[in-house]
Parts: sequence; structure tokens; C-alpha cells
Amino acid sequence: MASRRTAGSVRHIGSGLRKIQGKKRTGAGRDYYDYNLLAAVILLTCFGLVMLYSTSAYEAAMNYEGNDAYYFFRQAAISGASLIMLLIFSQFDYHIYARFSNYIYIISIGMLVITRFIGREVNGARRWIYFGPISFQPSELAKLAIILFLPCVIVKMGSKMKGFKAPCIVGAFGMLASFCTLVFTQNLSTALILAGITAVLIFIVHPKTAPFLAIIAVGAILVTILVLMVAGSDSLSGNFRLNRILVWLNPEEHEAEGGFQVLQGLYAIGSGGFFGKGLGNSTQKLGALPEAQNDMIFSIICEELGVFGAAMVILLFVFLLYRLFFIAQNAPDLLGSLIASGIFVHIALQVTLNIAVVINLIPTTGITLPFVSYGGTAIVFLMAEMTLALSISKQIEFK
Repeated sequence: MASRRTAGSVRHIGSGLRKIQGKKRTGAGRDYYDYNLLAAVILLTCFGLVMLYSTSAYEAAMNYEGNDAYYFFRQAAISGASLIMLLIFSQFDYHIYARFSNYIYIISIGMLVITRFIGREVNGARRWIYFGPISFQPSELAKLAIILFLPCVIVKMGSKMKGFKAPCIVGAFGMLASFCTLVFTQNLSTALILAGITAVLIFIVHPKTAPFLAIIAVGAILVTILVLMVAGSDSLSGNFRLNRILVWLNPEEHEAEGGFQVLQGLYAIGSGGFFGKGLGNSTQKLGALPEAQNDMIFSIICEELGVFGAAMVILLFVFLLYRLFFIAQNAPDLLGSLIASGIFVHIALQVTLNIAVVINLIPTTGITLPFVSYGGTAIVFLMAEMTLALSISKQIEFK
């Protein structure tokens, strides 16, 4: 995903890397700002709020004394404030934010460790810290931390990225592996996303492809063996992650253990047809589909707007990813290209995993649909990532 301008640095990382602070530029590139990316973010956010109200109105009215807009107003307030902050902080040079990458990474580790001890356990996973009525999910901060920290590590390593034998390489990526393992104990889906971001960023700058193909092959074999082992068991175990695999393979036989949500989501998708039942006319959201406003909101989109509406949403995500790809390609230095690439990988993986879960291609992971699903912590850090992307776009120079 590196730009033409940085292609030489990708293959010969030791020559000509710019410092993290970057070079002072003339005014040639100062007028550029990726309004297309900004428009995609605003459209997805507004669409998400509309679908959130449609999806959550019934449950909110039942749980909050008739206030059917409870979830909507909370999400709208956080989204509006985050958009304002995006417009302000995207005007600053992203190299300024890169200087704080170490601190963000350390804070993220600290929050994850705290969650292990005082976090609230929900559905077998301990992911949230509660401060009175306010909840915070540290795994969302972990995504931003790795997107900002890893490119800085890669740039500082320079030519040492050509091999993995140097002690600093082993130490740095051993630390990143420990970070992903810590996240894995709390949130499998986030751990997968962090591992994906790490793998892609290293793949971009590393001159050899064979090691990555070998890792993919080994990983695929291990996953296949695990699935076959779980499939050979007729009873649920004490591990809720292994149980999810068994529920995924036989949702009808394990409705009480999680298959019910999967089946109701599939019923919603199937009943929507091509053009859907119409906005607000879903029946599955009326108590039948658990967590409809969170990780299963895509099924309600399919029910109310049909395959056509779902395709339009996917195309909007594709456009957002295209703009991120454009920014990564034309970034002024390797650091900017890697940060934009990390954001690209995060959004692509999260959208793909969410939709795959909803249509039962993979086991449920509790992952949300970016900008659409309910979640204040998620929207704040998604906007922070978009702030970085827009800040990089502002530094692009065209001849």
C-alpha cells in the first residue's frame, strides 16, 4: 500500500527514510484535504444513527421507561462531539500525534491489565470498565495504539526490518505478540484485528513474501484442526470460545447456548428480500433478535432495506476504504503511508468479520459494524483514526 514516492523505501528501507518529525514543506500541498473521506465518514455516521434508532427504539422503550430514543441520543451526542473534534484535530500534522505513540501504547496496556481485574464480565468475556454510568472498552484504544505505535517502530528500525534476527526486532515484535495475547484473553475479535494489522504492516515493508505465506498456511491448518476437533464433540465444554465454534456448526441444536441469535439474524436477512420491508418495519428487532443494535445490526439493515440496501452500505464502506488506500498511496512519507494502511486494514477486517458473523460464515465474535453499531467507545476511536487519515491527507503534495 506504499505510495510510488515511498516504493523505494519499502524495498530498501535503510536508504532515505524520513525522520518522524518530517520535513518542512512549501505551501504546494497545504490546500489539499480529502473531503471525499470526510463525506464518507459523515454519511456512514448519519446512516448509522438512522438505523440505530430504527433498530433500538423498541428495546429502549422497554428498558428506559418509554424513552425510545435513549440509544439514539447517546450515540448522536458522542458522534457529533467526535466529528467536531475530527474537524479540529485533523488540521494538525500527524507527526505531532506520532510523538505520543509510546504513551498511548503504554496506557493501552495498562487499561487492558486493569480490565482483567476490575472489568465487568458479560457473556463470558471481560471487556468493559465502568465508571459509574459510563462504560469504557480498552480494546478499542488498543486498535488505535497499534495503528500509531507499530509504524513508528518500523520507521525507527529502518534497514533492520530486512531480517528478523536482530535482538531489537525480536524484542519489539515479542512485545507486540504479548500485547495481542493480552487482548486475546479479553476480546478474540480485537486480537484477530490487531494480529491482522501487524501482519500486513510488516508485510508491506519486509522484502520477502515466503515467511508470510508459510505463516498463513500453518495458521489455516491449525484452525482447520481445531474446527474438526470441536465438530467431533457432541457436548459443550467449559470454554465459551470453543462452544461458539460448536454453536456455529450446529446453531439449530444449540439455540439456548447462542444459536438462537444466529438463527434470528438469518431469519431477518431472509425475510427482507431484495428491497426489504421498509425502514422501521423489522419484526425481528421486537425482542426476537438479541443485541440487535450492536453486532447484529447488519441483519436488521437487510430486513428493512433488503439486499439492495445492504449492498449500498457495503459500497459506502468500499468507497471509504478506497479513500484510505488513496491516502496511503500518496502519503508524504513512509510513516504516513503505514498509519493509513493500518487504518485501512482495521476497517476492512472489522467490516468483513461483522458481516461474516451475521451471515454465519464464521463463529460469533462480538464484533461491531464500524460507524453503524451502537457503542460510544468505538465511535470515539474510529473518529480518532479518521482524524489521523485526514491529517495525513492534508500533508499530501501534488506536482
